This record gives sequence, C-alpha cells and structure tokens, in this order.
Amino acid sequence: MAKLFGTDGVRGQANAGVMTAENAMQIGRAVGLLMRGQSRHDRVRVLIGKDTRRSGYLFENAMVAGLCSVGANAYVVGPLPTPGIAFMTIGMRADAGIVISASHNPFGDNGIKIFGQDGFKLADEMEAHIEDLLAHPEPLHAALSHGAEIGRAYRVDDAWGRYTVKLKHSFPNDLTLDGLKIAVDAANGAAYKLAPMVFEELGAEVVLIGGKPNGININEGCGALHPENLAKAVVEHGCHIGVALDGDADRLVLVDERGTVIDGDHIMALCATRGQTQGWLRGGAVVATVMSNFGLEIALNEAGLRLIRTDVGDRMVVDAMRKGGYNLGGEQSGHLVFLDHATTGDGVLAALQVLAIAVREQKPISELVQVMQTVPQVLINLPVKDKPPIQSMPAVAALIAEVERDLIGSGRVLVRYSGTERKCRVMVEGRDADEVRRQAERIADAVRSTIGA
Repeated sequence: MAKLFGTDGVRGQANAGVMTAENAMQIGRAVGLLMRGQSRHDRVRVLIGKDTRRSGYLFENAMVAGLCSVGANAYVVGPLPTPGIAFMTIGMRADAGIVISASHNPFGDNGIKIFGQDGFKLADEMEAHIEDLLAHPEPLHAALSHGAEIGRAYRVDDAWGRYTVKLKHSFPNDLTLDGLKIAVDAANGAAYKLAPMVFEELGAEVVLIGGKPNGININEGCGALHPENLAKAVVEHGCHIGVALDGDADRLVLVDERGTVIDGDHIMALCATRGQTQGWLRGGAVVATVMSNFGLEIALNEAGLRLIRTDVGDRMVVDAMRKGGYNLGGEQSGHLVFLDHATTGDGVLAALQVLAIAVREQKPISELVQVMQTVPQVLINLPVKDKPPIQSMPAVAALIAEVERDLIGSGRVLVRYSGTERKCRVMVEGRDADEVRRQAERIADAVRSTIGA
C-alpha cells in the first residue's frame, strides 16, 4: 500500500487515498495493539481530539471503532488544538493521543497525528510499525476482542478548561493583559473558543475574526496562512497586536500595531534574546530549520547566541532540541516550541510569551521585533528531469562553494530538491539584494544546464 506517514503524520484528501475511514479504523487498531506492551493501565487508553473540519466526524468514529475493537478505551475530547491533545495525553496518563487534523490545509483535507504517552510525536520506528501492520494486517485480525473484552468510549467534557488553565500558567503570575486590545484570527479552527477565552481571562479586550466554524470554512482566507484580514482588523480597531493561528492552533503569526506581519523568525529572535537576559534560555542556542532567514542567525550571533539548523519540519526541530538540551526552537512559518511549557508547537502559548515581554517592557510590538532584520532572499524553483545528489554535479557544487565563500558571514546558499515535485529550489540570502539576485541566477543557470527539464 502507499506510504501513510509524511513529515507530520498522515495527511491527504478526506475520504480518498490514504485518508479513508477504513485506514483510520485500522490505524486505531494498530495504535491499540502497539500500546498494549507499554500501557500503565489494565486497558490501553487513547485520547482522540480533532479540529473543526466536517470530515472529523467520519474519522473520529472510525478511530473509536478501531481502538475499541482491539480492547482499548477511547477518550473523545472533540475540537481541541493539537498542543492541547499532547498536554491532555500526559495529564490523563493516556498511552497515546491522536489528533484528527490537516493543520493549515484546506477543509477538504484531513490528517492523523499521533503522540506517545510522553506528549511527543511518535518516533519514526513506531510509525513504520503502524504502516507495516496496515500492509500486513494479520496481527490486527488476531488481536480483535470479543464480549466483555471490547473497549469502551468516553466523552471528556472539560478538556477546554484544563488546557486553558495550563496556557494561563505559562504567563507570568505577576502580569496581566489589562489595557491591551488583541485581535485574534482563529482560522475557524480548533481554538475558535479557547484562544479568545485565554486572552480575555488574563484581562485583554479581544476582537475576534475567524471564530465561526461551520465545518467547511477552516483556514479559508483566514488564519496564519492568510493574515491580511487580521492586519486590517488590527488597524481598524486600534489593536496593540494581532494573533493569527492555523486550523489546529499549533502555528502562530503575529501582526504589530501598524498592521505589519511578523513571522516565526522574528518571534524566535525576540524570545531568545529575552530568554538569555532572564536566564531561562538553555544551551545558548535556538533550533530552527534550513528555511529560517539569515537575519535570524545574524541577530542571534550579535547577542552571543547560536542558531542550530535542521531539515524542514517541526518534528526535526523538536528532536534536535531534545537531543541537544535546548528549550527554544521553531520554524519561520510559525511552529514555535517552548519546551519548558509544551512538547510541540503551540500558537496561543507562543503568543502569551511575546505578550509577557511586551507588558513587562511596556513597548509596542513593532519596536520589540526590531531585534531582527530580515535580509534579502531570492528563491528560484527550477523544473528538473532528475534529482541526482547536488554534490554529484561538479560544476554546480563548485559554483555553490564559490558563492558560499563570497557570502561568508553575510549570507548563505541553500540548494535542495522538493520532496513532492520534480523541482530544485535555489535559495540565496545576503545583505545586498542585487548581489543575492545575481548569485542565485548564476546557480540556477548551472542547475538548469545540467538537469533542467
């Protein structure tokens, strides 16, 4: 069968391809079976949450059926942000937590993310084991329960409240949000009630957009991928800040009081420099991906900090953080991980950390984020016939090395293939926009002449 797990769980068009009710039920069975050997309970316990997509009903019931059919108990919480499921999995001592969500994708898609009992996403080995069980389901058939051994399903009604308390505890006890007006775009997603509730209970006045989910409008022209409406709302309502989340609220993009969009790189630069001053930043470094702007590296270096880069994906970031003992990392796109507070990206929690800095320093967001300046970037996507290793093309590799020497200390080069398309992505960053463009075109021409389509 087709490979199920990608960089962030299973994802695809709902009710087609890999995202069918049949696969969801089998994944539920596989999780229930695999957790038998490590459960701390008489029966395996698995938490299930979702975002606001209509297809969530389909997959939620299929997952419950799969779990119960192998004797596991399912605990259903309904719509809750992905980081909320990770938190609840730990708090309820569940053996696993399952999120039914396609994150920032359009409503027609859906996905399945799985957390272990420690609140972290499943290791690659466990995902591979699940894929193997679906490809060779004999053990799943043998594990089916009967009679009183069939599992039960329970509704968890207070998950919102528990998670809200957890979020507020991440905000300093000596501070409030009194006097602040915050525009929140909840993307018609999982945090549509929770996010405004958190900010209001801490004292803020909230202007809410993207807060009326109907099952088909999640991420539709709103949220972290479409912050333009939030920027308008911030200016029109005279807000101090705008908070844009995505469908499952594990991503954050901010808007300052002038309507300027602020990405994850600027948020990491701000929080890292303050974390260093306040003494909570561990390891003297921030973990980000190869896609973060070179301006982040410059800002951190000027503060005496390092930037550690990983491949694309928040899982890659979290793995590097755990292995290296770092507690701040994320992606330019807005997946921000504060490992002292959460095991995965959390948009609302990240917003609270920025708000704490703004309140304590009594400075506008536009001034605070000046800690980092974005450097010019040129990205060229080239259709290619093949995808040979970059280092196997002498002319291309030599030119990349030459450009890297020219830019050392002031820029960088990244040449990589798309994981889903026959394209080579050539990215060059540096302080001089004209020079960056010239060098990017040189590399692109070399790639084009070697393997261009």
